[in-house]
Amino acid sequence: MSDNDTIAAIATAPGLSGIGVVRVSGPRLGPIVVGLIGKFLPPRYAVLTAFRDAHGKAIDQGIALFFPGPHSYTGEDVLELQGHGGPVVLQQLLKRCLELGARPAQPGEFTQRAYLNDKLDLAQAEGVADLISAATAEAARGAMRSLQGAFSQKVEELMRGLVDLRALVEATLDFPDEEIEFLKQIDGENKLALIQAELRDLSSASQQGNLLREGIQVVLAGQPNVGKSSLLNQLAGEELAIVTEIPGTTRDVIRQSINVEGIPAHIIDTAGLRDSSDPVERIGVERTWAAIEKADLLLLLIDATQGERDTDQEILKKLPSTLPCIRVMNKIDLLEGSAAHGRRDGRNRVWLSAKTGAGIDSLRTSLLEAVGWQGGEGLFMARERHMRALEDARSHLDRATQQGRHLELFAEELRLAQEALGAITGDFTSDDLLGEIFGRFCIGK
Repeated sequence: MSDNDTIAAIATAPGLSGIGVVRVSGPRLGPIVVGLIGKFLPPRYAVLTAFRDAHGKAIDQGIALFFPGPHSYTGEDVLELQGHGGPVVLQQLLKRCLELGARPAQPGEFTQRAYLNDKLDLAQAEGVADLISAATAEAARGAMRSLQGAFSQKVEELMRGLVDLRALVEATLDFPDEEIEFLKQIDGENKLALIQAELRDLSSASQQGNLLREGIQVVLAGQPNVGKSSLLNQLAGEELAIVTEIPGTTRDVIRQSINVEGIPAHIIDTAGLRDSSDPVERIGVERTWAAIEKADLLLLLIDATQGERDTDQEILKKLPSTLPCIRVMNKIDLLEGSAAHGRRDGRNRVWLSAKTGAGIDSLRTSLLEAVGWQGGEGLFMARERHMRALEDARSHLDRATQQGRHLELFAEELRLAQEALGAITGDFTSDDLLGEIFGRFCIGK
């Protein structure tokens, strides 16, 4: 395969729809356009026409659009065929494009070509995929900001600051006798401190963006019959889990994704934690602990009418030390007094009724606080690899502060920090990483 090949793919999702799109991109569109339509197309005009097979018979009728490079999504000549959305029709159109010289596009290849042709940087390209897969409106807005370059702009500002400081430092490496006082003369330490502060701000914003993208894994755990399944149903707004008075009803994990103030929360209902002679129930308990090990947050449900018992304390002692935990005092509808209306005791204890919904809003607030969600305007999407790159840059800058008397080492740490940041936008990126990123895109994008 070559980047100079002409590629084609169905760009709309599988299944029946009113409209379907076949996209073609590459340097040899002329024969494909003439073979399909019988004539050349004017640039950027929608033309109603028949799409024809090798015998001149109409496959479909729709709109054809021609975008000459470099003023197109990929930076190459691009043809879009907008026809009816039947799978058979679209497959026939795609087959005809392949007969005329195109090859099937790989996942993400259109966007990869846009990146290679400098239409998008790497963070913007990832924003395309994140926009398509966004699970909430807030996540979609964050992905759109990444696509528009909000994240990339902040990274580039940091890189410019590093480039300027590197230039000043490296200009004096030929004068070793002046190294000791040089950083003071150029105010290098203060310049570095400002870059470090900006990097911390960007890392914090990126953590928020990563929450938007990845969401949080929330496990509901506790003894049998404390209301885990009822709480799942209350949070989801529908009857997903069977609720009975019989202990041990839930034998396996049940998963449901919900929207909590824009954050995708992946709620996992689990089997009650207790010793059991039932082999099936024991397997359920083992799976509960496995889910807890992978969780971002644990909601430990406790029967408010009985209070915390020794068995609850035993569960708490077994939890991973780094796992945030909220004690959820359930069944307040069976209590009298203030607890019956729901309240929060700090962020780590919430009183509620999974049956009536009282106190659910307090739980949502505590949940967001526990994972560090701040929200606000101007958020952008961020990925785990972005977080790693920012952390690498921070480590190199921290080491740079320790090399004030060794300008060559100081300059090297600045270079490595710049390289780490450049990996975010694609300034320093391996082919293997590109394959991993774009290989997760859908075909046709």
